[in-house]
Amino acid sequence: MKTINSTVKTGLITVLFLAMSVTGFSQLAFEKAPVAIAEISLETTTLDYGVIEKNSDGTRTIQFTNTGDAPLIITKVKSSCGCTVPSFSKTPVMANEKGEITVKYDTKRIGKFSKNITITSNATTPQQTFKITGMVTE
Repeated sequence: MKTINSTVKTGLITVLFLAMSVTGFSQLAFEKAPVAIAEISLETTTLDYGVIEKNSDGTRTIQFTNTGDAPLIITKVKSSCGCTVPSFSKTPVMANEKGEITVKYDTKRIGKFSKNITITSNATTPQQTFKITGMVTE
């Protein structure tokens, strides 16, 4: 009887050891899998129009690069004022590729201006802001 009990105990211990080993090794494989992320890098944080004339073309473009390793998806670009209208492509920007955001400022308003543009995306920093500045003269 002692040999049957010791054989059963040895078998159970062996099965438990193997089960724990397999479970432990499989978790190590999952923990080491890298996670792809998107990252937006603006060419500048201030887009300066300089001095421009009233009613002149107020359209400018800012470029950015996806420095991450996952596709960058811009979901929204919003201005701090109705006098500035941003536009952007909804097409994902692949890793290490460039994209652009176009900004149109209403040049009918005379004087200095400084407006913020906020970009919302799937990047690790989901919101990024840049500024447009300039002066409209007669």
